[in-house]
This record gives sequence, C-alpha cells and structure tokens, in this order.
Amino acid sequence: MCAAPPLAGRRVLVTRAVHQASKLSGGLRALGAEPVEVPVLEICAPKTFAPLDEALLLLDNYQWLILTSANTVRALEERATALGVALSGHTTIRVAAVGEATAAAARDAGLPVALVPEMYVAESLVESLAGQAAGRKILLARAEVARDVIPDALRAAGADVDVVDAYRNVMPESAPRRLREALKKPIDAATFTSSSSVTHLAEAARAAGVAFPFAGVQAISIGPITSRTLREFGWEPGAEAKVSNVAGLIQAVQLALH
Repeated sequence: MCAAPPLAGRRVLVTRAVHQASKLSGGLRALGAEPVEVPVLEICAPKTFAPLDEALLLLDNYQWLILTSANTVRALEERATALGVALSGHTTIRVAAVGEATAAAARDAGLPVALVPEMYVAESLVESLAGQAAGRKILLARAEVARDVIPDALRAAGADVDVVDAYRNVMPESAPRRLREALKKPIDAATFTSSSSVTHLAEAARAAGVAFPFAGVQAISIGPITSRTLREFGWEPGAEAKVSNVAGLIQAVQLALH
C-alpha cells in the first residue's frame, strides 16, 4: 500500500503574484498539499519612466548593473524594447544578480552575469561587491520603495550609484475578497517570498476585516529579511528556507508541516 504524500490534506496559502505562483503551487501540490492562491502582489509600471529610460539609453556609462529580482529583469526588457535599445552587447558593464532565479532571467535577456552572492539577500550582494565598488559607476534597478541597503552601502564604499525604479508592487483589488474566501476553511500555513508579500497580506487582511497574523497558521518565510518583516508584525515564522528560493521554501513548508 502506497504511503500518503507528506503534505496530504494540508492547505497552504500562496501569496505570490499571478505570473509567479505556478512553480510554488505546483511544488506544494506534488507533495499532496492544496495550494490556496491569494495573490497580494501585482507588478505595475513605475510612476514615471524618465529615470529608467535615461539609464537604459546610457548603459555604456556604467561598470555594474545590479538586478534584485526576475521582475526587474522583465521590466528592463519590456522598457528596452519600447525604447528600441538592446540590453545585451554592452561590453563595459558587468551584472550582479541577487539569486539564481534573477541570474537565470538576466542570462535569458542576454545579460552576462558576473556575480551572484552566496546568500540571496541584499546584504550578501553588498559584501560580495563592496571591494570592487570604489570609483565605479553602478546602476541599481529595483522596485519602487525598496530598501536602501544596497545603494547606501556601496556609496559608503566609494561607488557612484544611480537608483531607478523599474516597477511598482501594488496590492490587487481582488486580494481582500480572495483572502476572505480562502479563510472560510482552515489554512495550515502561509508562504512568504518577500517583505512586500508580508506587508501586502497584512493590508489585504485589514481591508477584509481579518485579524493579522492569522491564529493557528504557520508562517513560512523564504529568508531572513522576510522573517524580520514577519516579526515586525508579531508573527514568528514557523520555518525559514535554508536556501532563499522557491525550492527552499517548499522544503521549509514540508519540514514545518510534516
């Protein structure tokens, strides 16, 4: 007689954006869980394209391009196409990517990745790049209202850093309604892939009239920065991924619930 899958009967909240949820949901489903998708992030254009456009038109002026997410790569590709400029073929620029998923997206876009930090967080990238930063002109493309860890540290190391908003993370209008529906049946765990997923889920809960954190639900975090944000909301993570990627998050869910 075959054993039941390790997460059989478990309902797990997936908060990723619609275009990114499938890999996490599929991995959880393969372990027998029921992924409950409540997207709390939606990728939108920045309020203005002007700084991003200027940077893309002057890419050859930079020695480093820092990419913090696959969403950033996608946004740069779309805007470069709209401007009629190429992302690839710039021989003076080196690319640093936070995380293998970001690095893979960059390579697919024709960008040669020279640096991926050991840990997939901003602090690790700063440690890896700081020794090469002095006197360098660096472009950091990121989400609007992202943390200032990277530019502050690299400027302190002597770099000239330009920061441009490539996109915005907003909460979908449907999130509060979908959250109320999801919570009609018990949830065993909620997964978080970024600090934004925590803050946006809290916002959705507030709009839905639901107490946050959710009583009796384990929070599973993709990494230390996300865990810190959960703690700021009074939600101690039940588990944290050992490697800050989707596979690591799935493993953390399994360890927490099995």
